Amino acid sequence: MAARILDGKALAQSIRNQVAEEVARLQTATGRVPGLTVVLVGDNPASQVYVRNKQNACKAAGMRGTLLRLPGDVEEAKLLATIDALNADPDVHGILVQLPLPHQIDDRQVIERVDPRKDVDGFHPENAGLLAIGQPRFVPCTPLGIRELLLASGIETKGAHAVILGRSQIVGKSMALLLLQKGPGGDATVTVCHAASRDVDDFTRQADILIAAIGRAEHVKARAIKPGAVVIDVGMNRRDDGSLCGDVDYAGAAEVASWITPVPGGVGPMTVALLLRNTLDAFRRLEGA
Repeated sequence: MAARILDGKALAQSIRNQVAEEVARLQTATGRVPGLTVVLVGDNPASQVYVRNKQNACKAAGMRGTLLRLPGDVEEAKLLATIDALNADPDVHGILVQLPLPHQIDDRQVIERVDPRKDVDGFHPENAGLLAIGQPRFVPCTPLGIRELLLASGIETKGAHAVILGRSQIVGKSMALLLLQKGPGGDATVTVCHAASRDVDDFTRQADILIAAIGRAEHVKARAIKPGAVVIDVGMNRRDDGSLCGDVDYAGAAEVASWITPVPGGVGPMTVALLLRNTLDAFRRLEGA
């Protein structure tokens, strides 16, 4: 059996086109467009690539995309003051502080300082709490993108056993809560495995839907995958030869799974597309549009 490809690149482009159409309509109706500001602290090479992709996506969608660069040695008070100014700016509808931050900055302080109504990353405790109680406002973009992939491909989550490798707030925990929501793309039975979990392969071999988000190159092998499972690979790692790979051994997994995401071209493009949609949603809420 050869797995079918979950083409995140194609679906992401479709979502971006839909967002662009709605942005154009709102601009005609209101004379305003959604504004996303990304705050980049320091010169982390990977972060610069991610930020550039987000800026390009904003421009293509007709949004106002702004980048604020701060030096790597910036004081936390300066960064917090910058966020306060963005919170108060009516032209800024979405705020994204690119992670990771330098060691002198308390990530939690920064995340909590962002106005939850402009928190298009979905990391603020208020938004995390709304997701937990089944009333989501902004959901982290990667889990949201994964759900869109599942829905668009007609993959049934109701009653399915979903196993998630990794418990980060950005992916693992939020993905679990999203799959537990009532309705389309939810109603799953969810198991979350992490660094302290024992006999992880025993769980993964039970998974109807396996989501790997552990940051370990090609760690998940075919022997740990249930035949016919849907495999979602969130990882983005670089091999010694410079090529990219995920957390799943793709070649082996593709012979066992029913569906699989490629790396690159799977989850990554969806994350950017859903960031645009979250920003559009923030604009609608803040502007009453």
